[in-house]
Amino acid sequence: MTDRRYRPGPLVWIAVLMATCLLLVLFQKVLWLVIPFLFALIAYYLVLPLKQRMVLAGISHDTAAISVSLGILSVLGVVMLFSMPWLTAHASALQTGGGRYFEGGMLFLSETLAGIESNFSFAARARLAEETMAHVNDFNDHFASRYVASAAVMAALWFPSLLLIPFLAFFMLRDGWRFKRFISRSVPNAFFERTLFLLDQLDQTARGYFQGLIKLTVLDALCLAAGLSFIGVSSPLLLGLLTAILAWIPYVGSIGGCLLVVLVAATDYPGNPSVAYAAIGLFIAVRMLDDFVFMPMTIGKSLKMHPLLTVLMIFAGGAVAGVAGLVLVLPLLGIVMVVGETLGAVLSDPRLRARHRFAKALLQAKVTEDLRTGAGV
Repeated sequence: MTDRRYRPGPLVWIAVLMATCLLLVLFQKVLWLVIPFLFALIAYYLVLPLKQRMVLAGISHDTAAISVSLGILSVLGVVMLFSMPWLTAHASALQTGGGRYFEGGMLFLSETLAGIESNFSFAARARLAEETMAHVNDFNDHFASRYVASAAVMAALWFPSLLLIPFLAFFMLRDGWRFKRFISRSVPNAFFERTLFLLDQLDQTARGYFQGLIKLTVLDALCLAAGLSFIGVSSPLLLGLLTAILAWIPYVGSIGGCLLVVLVAATDYPGNPSVAYAAIGLFIAVRMLDDFVFMPMTIGKSLKMHPLLTVLMIFAGGAVAGVAGLVLVLPLLGIVMVVGETLGAVLSDPRLRARHRFAKALLQAKVTEDLRTGAGV
């Protein structure tokens, strides 16, 4: 059911944007619950089609949810069973490879700074290469003492929260339809149709966002992998996938992805910085496509947002709630938009208000009649 006559006005849009920013501030205080819930939603919408097919085949909701969950856990268990021996056997090689990539990155940085000093006299006078390399070496020397311990503490604090992900996803899968039925039965009859419409739109909005996120990840990974393969960088598919997942954090994740690509390219071609420069140019081109074309056309289209609004709200989310705001702003904005537009339609629909007044009058008349009957007895 859609209301073709209603179009949200400026007051509704202002309320939606203000509510989104307020919720971002509140969610920042309970990230330990919001982040697991977000990943649980991703898992839920990934496996929901499997459950729906089983239900259509005549299997009960509970049995389908349990079967799908056990199947996914079995697949993950088999993957871990076969991957752990390989990781254990290659642990030293992986550690050595990490050091090799760092050395390749340092060589590339040194050559780049030397080239800048040779072309710009002010950089040479400022001893840009010497000062920058001194800061980088200091960071490397004190990295373990400054960051490893705090990272271990953060991991220990977040581990219990991350354990919530499979449990939340399972209960969403098993009881999501029960929750919708409970909500629809809890509203007055006059608003029953609109409530069903609202629940359906919320589900479609969340599903559209997470499906758009998966499409965006695939597009990013394939585009970057194709470009890296063309210029000869090793492991293009793995690099493409890792950088695409990092891009789930808009703009901030792009910095980490770019550093990763540069380190691999510089290590593959030591003494030839042109390949690393080409990798940087390729990465920037893919990121621009992602931020200004792919994201508005996938996630923005799924959420029925204008591309300009999508980009502006990403910046606003980062300004209001930092990194968490960058991740949460788009799905939250989409949900608040649906709620705001539906409430606006309800409040501006005279037919629905008349039905509500009529239902309320009938209820009051029934209560009055019951009281009179009770008094007469």
